[in-house]
Amino acid sequence: MAGPDKAASPKGLLGWIEERLPILAFTKAHTSEYYAPRNFNFWYYFGSLAMLVLVNQIVTGIWLTMNYKPSAAEAFHSIEYMMRDVDWGWLIRYMHSTGASLFFVVVYLHMFRGLMYGSYRKPRELLWVIGMFIYLVLMAEAFMGYVLPWGQMSGWGAQVIISLFGAIPWIGEGLVEFIRGDYLISDATLNRFFALHVIALPLVLLLLVVLHLGALHTVGSNNPDGVEIKQGPKGNRWSSEAPSDGIPFHPYYTVKDIVGVGFFLIIAAFIIFFEPTFGGLFLEKDNFVPYDPLVTPEHIVPVWYFTPYYAMLRLVPDKLLGVIVMFAAIAVLFLLPWLDRGKVRSWRYRGTAFKIALGLFALSFVWLGKIGGGPGTDAAETVIGRLLTVVYFGYFVFLWVYTHFGFERTKAVPERVTTHD
Repeated sequence: MAGPDKAASPKGLLGWIEERLPILAFTKAHTSEYYAPRNFNFWYYFGSLAMLVLVNQIVTGIWLTMNYKPSAAEAFHSIEYMMRDVDWGWLIRYMHSTGASLFFVVVYLHMFRGLMYGSYRKPRELLWVIGMFIYLVLMAEAFMGYVLPWGQMSGWGAQVIISLFGAIPWIGEGLVEFIRGDYLISDATLNRFFALHVIALPLVLLLLVVLHLGALHTVGSNNPDGVEIKQGPKGNRWSSEAPSDGIPFHPYYTVKDIVGVGFFLIIAAFIIFFEPTFGGLFLEKDNFVPYDPLVTPEHIVPVWYFTPYYAMLRLVPDKLLGVIVMFAAIAVLFLLPWLDRGKVRSWRYRGTAFKIALGLFALSFVWLGKIGGGPGTDAAETVIGRLLTVVYFGYFVFLWVYTHFGFERTKAVPERVTTHD
């Protein structure tokens, strides 16, 4: 079957621009001419949803800065002014605060899909590492944004998190003072966090996202079977040069992603209009009270997406060791491409022990999040939390031993993706 006729070159002003800045050719190369595996499933919605939430955060953040006052004396009241007196200010604020939590929901699911299908394996190691840097910058961006409302949990949360750097030998105290910009959490802290949250970190985040997409389109997308789509005309109806078992990303996956976006926006709308605080998970009640350095909240805990790491920190008696464990829990994720020496990528064809280990890893992360969000005074819960921390790190040790020494027994992997015609 003959392929479709190529579109004629644009004329007039658009053609003049295209000759000098080929935007349309670039867009076509990365949409209709980018071939993705034809067996994407539900788990492949979350990459595009992450892009959607990123755009939402940027747009709503711009509108919020129009009325925000980055000073300790006025920050909290400027938020109240937005919520009460600015037309639709409450909606924009809740779109931004809800978007922050939904951002982490889709990113965590996106990362878990990578663990399931081995998307960090060769040749996609750099793609995974760039994605992890996105995750780090996103955490920094979220933390600094959380401080800006200058409520009780904002101020005290900043105090607790920044003080962790004081555990670093020799340079700790000086580093804490440098981050705060003062001897205490103050106006200087708020100002520098505002600058980083609004300008510096978004620029870094956008750069990393571009690099992430560039790396993805260089090595190609992984798929649920964990096998590469084959080169050549067999099984392909569009072009003799297109890969077999691949279909153009546009219009096929753009249409598919629009369906996912529709469902996602419905869920987001229900949260924003009916339960924007999400029972205190997205916005704590203490943050609706102005920051008072003389009144300590009953429980100082970070937002839910930080609580697994906060639990690890809190469960280790020694402060310095706790900080090391917390940062190691993030750092070890960077090493996944080199820890996993398995013969296959996707968990569809991996051994039963791998599936059990991955399930326990996910369970430990979620359970630690629950513990980290609680008061942390239960002795039994402390023991459970320490065991879960061992399970978390044990997954990476198990993965290296299980695959490096050839203990894994895998199923036969198909030569082509399993949903081809």
